[in-house]
Amino acid sequence: MVGPYIFIDHMGPAALSDHENLDVPPHPHIGLSTLTYLFEGNILHRDSLGMEVEIAPGAVNWMTAGIGVVHSERTPAYLRKSDKNLHGLQIWIALPKDLEDMEPNFTHVEAKDIPYWEEGTVTFRLIAGEAFGHKSLVPVYSKQFFLEIHSTEQQILNIGSDLFGEAGMYILEGGVESEGHIFGPKQFLVAKEATLCTFTIQADSKIYIFGGEPFPEERFIYWNFVSSSKDKIEAAKQRWLKQEFPKVPGETDFVPLPENKERPGSSQ
Repeated sequence: MVGPYIFIDHMGPAALSDHENLDVPPHPHIGLSTLTYLFEGNILHRDSLGMEVEIAPGAVNWMTAGIGVVHSERTPAYLRKSDKNLHGLQIWIALPKDLEDMEPNFTHVEAKDIPYWEEGTVTFRLIAGEAFGHKSLVPVYSKQFFLEIHSTEQQILNIGSDLFGEAGMYILEGGVESEGHIFGPKQFLVAKEATLCTFTIQADSKIYIFGGEPFPEERFIYWNFVSSSKDKIEAAKQRWLKQEFPKVPGETDFVPLPENKERPGSSQ
């Protein structure tokens, strides 16, 4: 984990033809918030709360599972017979222990409402949390930050004094130099002390920095379930096997619970 952040999925870039579509059937989550942020493409989100929201590039879908939520992710109907691209990030943020069993909720924040500012030839977007005196509209449940930084010129960035806790950097485009090492696209760096975030960013680079205060307890992850309790994860597995989670209105298919495949000699 990096602060409360427990999982990052870089989706794409994928070029989908007129007969290829995204179809992720209903599947469950517990103990976390999901953050979906697209660079290209559109996804239709449906969930067991009755929400049906299309996310477009630059906007944020923030779904808090709490005690349990189910959702699907699909190509919108009007794009299903067209060529299209899909590219973005989906990140999971663990909930504090005392909120792991909260009621689920969903928030959508349009791209125009994401805090944006410029400092010389560097632009910043605060996708979630608080940093640099700004606060995102995304309703986070612990002290954290999720930033997009884009630089058109090579320069040294010293941003540690504006951050806290732990920090992870994901490089989408371009590169950075840190302590004599050069890192490029799809590489991920972690600083256990965010105050140490000083690096050289190369020209035409786009990076994402996220993190915050770590939790005092360990977090466990199995499939789409996150919790401080292995018993709660096991209970969620049984609930899904028995189809006792709430349903997504209008959808009947679902993603089965993954089977445990034991290796020869495994004790698990």
